[in-house]
Amino acid sequence: MHSDPDNMPPRLAHRFLRWFLRDDLAEEVAGDLEEKFYATVEERSLRRARLNYWYQVLHYLRPFAIRNFKPFDFHPNHYPMYRSYFKIGWRNLFKHKGYSFINIGGLAVGMAVAILIGLWIYDELSFNKYYDNYDRLAWVMQNQTFGEEGIQTWGSQAMQLAPELRNNYGTYFEHAIMASFPQERTLRKGDKALTRTGIFMEPAAPEMLSLRMLAGTRQGLVEPKSVLLPESTARAFFGDQDPIEQVLALGEQEVKVTGVYEDLPDNSSFATIDYIAPWELYAKGLPDWLGWGNSWFQTIVQIADHAEMSQVSAAIKEAKMKRVDENDARFRPELFLQPMSKVHLYSDFEQGVNVGGRIQYVWLFGIIGTFVLLLACINFMNLSTARSEKRAKEIGVRKAVGSLRSQLVRQFFTESMLVASLALVVALLLVQLMLPTFNEVANKEISLPWLNPWFWLVVLGFVLFVGTLAGSYPALYLSSLRPVRVLKGTFRAGRLATLPRQALVVTQFAVSVSLIIGTLVVFRQIQFVKNRPIGYDVNALLLLSAPFSDSNPSQQFETFRTNLLQTGSVEEVAKSEALVTDAFVTNSGLDWRGKTPGMQDEFVTMRISHEFGKTINWNIIEGRDFSRDFATDSMGFVINKAAAEYMGLENPIGEPVKWNDNGTYTIIGVVEDMITQSPYTPVRQMIFFIDYDRTDVINIKLKPEVDIPKGLADIEAVYKIYDPTTPFEYRFADEQYAQKFATEVRVGKLSGFFALLAILISCLGLFGLAAFVAEQRTKEIGIRKVLGASVGNLWQLLSKDFLGLILIACLVAIPLAYYFARDWLQNYEYRTELHWWIFAAAAFGALIITLLTVSYQTVKAALMNPVKSLRSE
Repeated sequence: MHSDPDNMPPRLAHRFLRWFLRDDLAEEVAGDLEEKFYATVEERSLRRARLNYWYQVLHYLRPFAIRNFKPFDFHPNHYPMYRSYFKIGWRNLFKHKGYSFINIGGLAVGMAVAILIGLWIYDELSFNKYYDNYDRLAWVMQNQTFGEEGIQTWGSQAMQLAPELRNNYGTYFEHAIMASFPQERTLRKGDKALTRTGIFMEPAAPEMLSLRMLAGTRQGLVEPKSVLLPESTARAFFGDQDPIEQVLALGEQEVKVTGVYEDLPDNSSFATIDYIAPWELYAKGLPDWLGWGNSWFQTIVQIADHAEMSQVSAAIKEAKMKRVDENDARFRPELFLQPMSKVHLYSDFEQGVNVGGRIQYVWLFGIIGTFVLLLACINFMNLSTARSEKRAKEIGVRKAVGSLRSQLVRQFFTESMLVASLALVVALLLVQLMLPTFNEVANKEISLPWLNPWFWLVVLGFVLFVGTLAGSYPALYLSSLRPVRVLKGTFRAGRLATLPRQALVVTQFAVSVSLIIGTLVVFRQIQFVKNRPIGYDVNALLLLSAPFSDSNPSQQFETFRTNLLQTGSVEEVAKSEALVTDAFVTNSGLDWRGKTPGMQDEFVTMRISHEFGKTINWNIIEGRDFSRDFATDSMGFVINKAAAEYMGLENPIGEPVKWNDNGTYTIIGVVEDMITQSPYTPVRQMIFFIDYDRTDVINIKLKPEVDIPKGLADIEAVYKIYDPTTPFEYRFADEQYAQKFATEVRVGKLSGFFALLAILISCLGLFGLAAFVAEQRTKEIGIRKVLGASVGNLWQLLSKDFLGLILIACLVAIPLAYYFARDWLQNYEYRTELHWWIFAAAAFGALIITLLTVSYQTVKAALMNPVKSLRSE
């Protein structure tokens, strides 16, 4: 070999070849190629010679790698050798049961977390794939521009849109249908009545959604008084009887069952639908004045096979703009398609641009799963390399009697694969045990696909990946030990040898502390928003649908209200257009004194009855509430504080507001801002006005001294007088409001769960390392005790190194966690602050956990009788 600096490529290549070829063959190939390298240097530049040399190495290696590749060469003649590898692996596992438990247990927990997260991610990514043409299905969305508020995006459309798309843009679509939003109706068959969530759709919907019919046909909605039922709903009413041609009462209408389809999976957009009824049945009850400016419905399409989503979006962009009147044209409505394949994970829009959605949680949990699995692998690597001195003589003897390094590499990889396989068995058992709780927290219906061959292929690849990752460092490190030094007893790992292990411990706890900080920030944000003033009282506030028919609803409500107040359990009753916790109707076209010319106004509006304010206990800050004593209140507005600021009115009471053709209203009161939409965003401008005809939600305030069960029984008794056949179903406003935090609470719980497991895995590794250090320094501890060292001195001696590593981990984790937490909080306009105590609490918690983990082993070692540890000397 040449000794000049240019010898670097041959030396590196020689090492590289030894990994793949037998040692004698590697020597021969390396020598041959080295001669060619120096011959090339004389003819070409050094840079080109190096490139050519590595090309020759790879070219030469290719045919030999297949025949001579050693780490996984399972030739039948080598079977006894691999059997010995497994025997040695088993013996080592049983000889060191404590370390084996930590290795297998840590890997099992890490694998279980990775499998759970993998199943969750698969469920999210496969959302809506049940539908055959899901990649060609889409919802029609629209952007509208509202002055200073900018562009707003929503999925509701005018009822005229689907016919417009079919008639004037038909070449782009296979199907274009109108549909209602999901709504609850009562289904009755004889004495049996069930409230179910359903949807009204045009006849092409079953074909478009590729419903898998169990009875009847997909053309069942052609009949105007028909209904399609999923298997579960059909079984609930008819049991094992044939449901086809059976008659059900859907609300006030009689419909005939014309089809039964397979229940839709939980991870689909229509999973909650319990019946599908004809759009025609729904549309005939709608008012005649509904036009292009009334976006109340859904439009779902299937694009033609020759079309592309972006192409169709561009083609229909101005479809609504061409049809709206001058008043609605001010908002410049633009249509576009939101593919069904993206509607679940990419549902958030800002200023008309998609900014993600649940996909951020897919990435979040994917990263968490990767890191938790990495922590488990770090435990294996740390404990294996830490115990290197224990196996050094074994390696020295085996090398002395002729074992090649490649054989030792195979030995250690075999042991890591064995541990990974055992850990997988334990992990699958843990997953099966944890799935019910996990599904409850994640709001999923996930199960282990035991019979799916793809699942087992992924699991096999998973074991190979984990075994290779966990065993790579020990295999490379331990197989590199020199037999002469080992057998002479001069081998010592030294302080530098512990640096990789210390770095891995720092990595473990940096990840764990980051997860703890992230979890604290999530729960802090949830609590911060929950403590935000709501503006009304949700306690003991009952919400239910009106139990009377459409004929003379105002008079029926007055009688109903009187009957409820007479029970003595009810404090007040009122009607509203929507749930107070979910006001969704918006209107525009209002004009007031001082309005900026050309301003594109938009207000959230809610129709109510007179006692609505008293029922929900809103806070009047100016003017007065609605009163039956003033007939003029039928043309009065109560606005919220945000509306007064939006309109620029310093003294809003008495100000006239003209509303298109609806007449001129007068502002009679201003209420404190109320959270009727998202609690994470600023309160929008809102207007309340009297209307008894288009209000279907009954708001009932129970008296504080009345027991809830008694109050519910009294209300149900009155309810049954007006509707004896419909089940009495109600909601509590506080529960409805709590649902607004469901996603964040779920993410917080899952993050906390994974953070605890990460800490558990890290502590297992730390426990094992502490035990090893204590075992390694047994004689030192004995000598120190003989010389008078106290238990406290010994505890300090053995613990300080670990505490130093955890402090370094905290210093690494805190800035990283701060950066990512701040970035996550930017998604919320109404957000908490990142207080210093959050980071201090996480760091302090990590230090306490470390002390508790390490102290058991250190105190145990310190209390050991020095006679036992020194008697061999």
